[in-house]
Amino acid sequence: MRAFVIDGPGQGAVREVEPPSAEPGLAVVEVERVGLCGTDEELFSGEMSYFHTGDAAYPLRPGHEWCGRVVEVGDGVERSWVGRRVTGDTMLGDGTCNRCRSGRQHLCENRYEIGIRRGWPGALAERLPVPASALLPLPDAVDPTLGALVEPGGNAVRALRAADVRPGERLLVFGPGAIGCLVALLAAAEGIDVHLVGRSDGSLAFARSLGFEHVWTDDTIPGLPFDGVVDATNAAAVPARAVELVEPGRRVSLIGIAGHPSLVDTRTAVLREITISGVLSASGGLADAIDRYASGNVDPRPLVAATVGLDEVAAVLAGRREPAWGNAPKIHVDPHR
Repeated sequence: MRAFVIDGPGQGAVREVEPPSAEPGLAVVEVERVGLCGTDEELFSGEMSYFHTGDAAYPLRPGHEWCGRVVEVGDGVERSWVGRRVTGDTMLGDGTCNRCRSGRQHLCENRYEIGIRRGWPGALAERLPVPASALLPLPDAVDPTLGALVEPGGNAVRALRAADVRPGERLLVFGPGAIGCLVALLAAAEGIDVHLVGRSDGSLAFARSLGFEHVWTDDTIPGLPFDGVVDATNAAAVPARAVELVEPGRRVSLIGIAGHPSLVDTRTAVLREITISGVLSASGGLADAIDRYASGNVDPRPLVAATVGLDEVAAVLAGRREPAWGNAPKIHVDPHR
């Protein structure tokens, strides 16, 4: 089958590889759609921290935001999965450690991450092997575009939960990229007053195109009380800024990862009684994202600028953007195109 393979920093191509087989406990999924994200760009550039820790190595097959249809199952997997449209969790714990047994499989020290960690092949391919335990069924109302947005949506669900903002309260979201905009859309659907902070004219314009009126740069943030703050950026200075801006006694949710250490004055956090929560993955938020999409409560499809084929993936990961795509942050891939 055809799959996109990264051979080294800045080196990737579509290759013919062996298709996955239905091993015990596994399902084989015919991939419909895959989303590209910042993690895939870091894997392509070589900047991903897992290369330095030994958790990832070239050659590597990326792709962790996906949906598709189950075409085969292995021993121990219910046959009823065959033919069903699905998506799945990226984080695959070993199932035996204390973290897995307590529902924290996404923090398992021995975990695989589909398309990212410890060599599990990703979804930028015609077919993908997935443990049946990681699958989630998709209703008919969740089309391929929405299906490939479930994983980032699950991240946004968990980031919003961690901020603990209620209807009628005010939320500040740093970073109007895919995750930040998803947090904003989810929050607005709950009746939360959303304010977005960005840097580039394009991202700010896109946030406004989604209907958000309160869109700022860092130097124009109004002097209002913010009941929660979400950092969905990769800027090292933002966590400290978030701690300064959130209301005393409230919460800061961190889902962005900077390339350099972020410095937060813990005296500020203590004296203002700020709770700071880190969010690693979509695990625990995927089912909620599916429900929100299926009900029509949130429609994130405007976040997708274009859908390309496997042959165009290398150029996209290297930073190419067609002017006609506009400012939407997400690019999708149809592996069969």
